[in-house]
Amino acid sequence: MGIEMLTVVLLACILTAFALGAQVGLALGGIAMGVGYVTWGDSMFNIVPTTVESTFFNFILLAIPLYIYMGQILTRSGIGDAMFNASQLAIGRLRGSLAISVIGVCSMIGAMVGIIGAGIMTSSSIALKPMLDRGYDKKLALGVIMAGGSLGILIPPSIPMIMFASSTQNSVGKMFLGAMVPALITIVLLISYVIISCKLNPERAPLDSDNDIEVPKGYELFKTIRDGASSLALIVVVLGSIIAGIATPTESGALGVVGAIILAILFKRFKPEMLRKAGMQTSILVSVAMWIILGASVFSNFHLLMGIQGMVSGFTKGLDLPPIVIIMMFQVIMLFLGFIIDEFIIVLMCAPIFTPVAVSLGYDPIWFGVLMILNIVIAVQTPPYGFALFYLKGIAPKGVTMMDLYKSVIPFISVQFIVLVICMIFPDLVTWLPNLVMNS
Repeated sequence: MGIEMLTVVLLACILTAFALGAQVGLALGGIAMGVGYVTWGDSMFNIVPTTVESTFFNFILLAIPLYIYMGQILTRSGIGDAMFNASQLAIGRLRGSLAISVIGVCSMIGAMVGIIGAGIMTSSSIALKPMLDRGYDKKLALGVIMAGGSLGILIPPSIPMIMFASSTQNSVGKMFLGAMVPALITIVLLISYVIISCKLNPERAPLDSDNDIEVPKGYELFKTIRDGASSLALIVVVLGSIIAGIATPTESGALGVVGAIILAILFKRFKPEMLRKAGMQTSILVSVAMWIILGASVFSNFHLLMGIQGMVSGFTKGLDLPPIVIIMMFQVIMLFLGFIIDEFIIVLMCAPIFTPVAVSLGYDPIWFGVLMILNIVIAVQTPPYGFALFYLKGIAPKGVTMMDLYKSVIPFISVQFIVLVICMIFPDLVTWLPNLVMNS
């Protein structure tokens, strides 16, 4: 069976399995094993132990459970609420201040957790009902939470960035640095959209005469500032230790866990039960993620060994198109994949195939990796199967329909698409900081 026909068969099987509701990791691994057995025979089973070894014993991937555990401790200890209050205090009286605070808090939570779910669930539980109660436009309230929550995979330490670096043998630190300027641009543009849209249409975010949140005084004011500043300091320590070369991503994850526990103790929010629940939830999330990673890795390794990388490279060269058009084609493919699968699978399936082609065309792998992450930020919010939509639907109050979510996300996706285009046109926005700091 030729690689072209094999690719068609694999994609058809994947789409059928997903349509039937099969578990993603098991479906990908099972399809690869089944098709591989028909193609190779018993030798196909040799891929499994080598994939398990390279996946579960990868030192970089060990950072994933640590970052997730750190995020669980921070959110369950109530520090997420403290960050929201500190953000409100910094913004003050401004139309749409609650929506702006959501973007700010999601940015900070994203910098702690690296996945989309934590930011969405924390912000929706804290801010969605107050926004709706105060008369905020439903589409604005829902859209800003989804857009803010999706920042968790763009702001370091992003779990998909770690996966990209691991699967393409690139520097995690450079990926983190490369994403910082695009993340900052995204945050600024999202906040600008909220401010401008609320100014043009004041009914979208009524200005509460009593202020959206009561300004604390005395010790409560000190406590709010202390909690917000300490949380920000933890982010700086975790990321700074990687960038400065003091710690590996895995070691910085362990540092973050210890720091989160210390903060919870200092702020008198530490409870043994909280630690147990954080550990249980982390175990569940990591177990699901690792099964997905294993299944997708088996699938990708089989496809790579069959020659998919050579096929893609030959196909793109045969088109005789400008290199940037090839990069745009890759972006479109990943965007469409985002309609049906989650961010982890896109990275694990596409990064090993597309990145070498991009490098052969003369592009920086860190630049291409950040473009992939920016694309995935859009994909997780895109109907019909964007994971951000389902996270928010699961916690939204009654009366919020999927159609409400679909409509609410359109302007925010447009803003993030603009950021993707800007970074594609001006690669230095991505590569400047890694080259400056890490002297590459």
